[in-house]
Amino acid sequence: MGASDAAYGPLIPYLESYYDISHTTVSLLFLSPVCGYTLAGLLNNEIHVQVGRRGIACISAACHLFTFSIASLHPRYPVLVVSSAVGGFGTGIADSAWNAWISSLSSANQLMGILHGLYGVGAMISPLIVSALVTRANVPWFRFYNIMAAGAAVEAVVCTLAFWSARPVTLDASEDSDESQRGGLRRALFQQPYARVTWICTLFLLIYVGTEVTLGGWTVVFMMRVRHATPFASGMAVTGFWLGITCGRVFLGFITPMIGEELSVTLYALCVIIFGFVFWLVPNFYVSAVAVSLQGFFLGPLFPVLIVVATKILPQSLHVSSIGFASAIGGAGAALLPFAVGSLAESQGVQILQPFIIGLSVGILLLWLCLWRVSKSVAGGICFDTSP
Repeated sequence: MGASDAAYGPLIPYLESYYDISHTTVSLLFLSPVCGYTLAGLLNNEIHVQVGRRGIACISAACHLFTFSIASLHPRYPVLVVSSAVGGFGTGIADSAWNAWISSLSSANQLMGILHGLYGVGAMISPLIVSALVTRANVPWFRFYNIMAAGAAVEAVVCTLAFWSARPVTLDASEDSDESQRGGLRRALFQQPYARVTWICTLFLLIYVGTEVTLGGWTVVFMMRVRHATPFASGMAVTGFWLGITCGRVFLGFITPMIGEELSVTLYALCVIIFGFVFWLVPNFYVSAVAVSLQGFFLGPLFPVLIVVATKILPQSLHVSSIGFASAIGGAGAALLPFAVGSLAESQGVQILQPFIIGLSVGILLLWLCLWRVSKSVAGGICFDTSP
């Protein structure tokens, strides 16, 4: 997942050149997965009930394999855009499955940090591979997707074997009624006070994932056209961002329980805003590269911490439906917000990137404070780990 999401940014200049398309048109590649994410958000609870984690592993890997195989054939651009929606569906159902499962285990903050850190590893490696293939080895951009297709094949084998013994009932054995299976999503979205939690988490993740993928996707273009860096150096700046994401998720995943989720996420979000201003206002490539890496470091743990907090607030019977919906629809931010930046860049220039990111970061902070307040009225107000 991480390698796929992070590859779009370094590929943007080559896709624009290969297909002779504009910023807005190339942004459709970010937008198309929203259809798959949305469908996954609506169906994930039913899919979990019917096929379990084993089925999720098979379906998501098959969707990824299909999307990457199509891209490796460098088809007409509309075909490439449509095939990305299939990959979005696979990512959406996998997001809900693995987040809901890991967040329910003991030491959830640490395990979620490692899980999402591995996403960051993939996101860190793929810009390196793209930059090396296209700028150093002079290999066509679509050869990168041969590697991704091979990775999806490995994903299919490994995940299927890992969850082969998991039956559909294992996801719902702890849930107490047919209502939990049939009406879980309805309860999560419309029954108060849980609906407020679900919708706040959904908006938080939509903005968060959009911020993450927008920075990873458009920083290359920003560095090349505003900071006048070489394509390879710009690719390295994006690698630094994803390295920051990875390190933040792993290292801060162990720090967060020590200082409490309330305070830690507030501090992390403020740091993202501060380094956003540094990136924007200091017109130097090296300063910008360090600043965007530090943005990644403090941005990284926000997703896993939110999922862990949601499992503390919500009853167990709503974990799959609520967290799955929030993760899948939140993942649509990976399509919508990079598309918005592409559209704005068409008229305002790509320098609009950092003001846009700062605004999103403020939104993340405000939504976190809203969740903090709402949590006081749910589950007896005992939701956050605030003890040092």
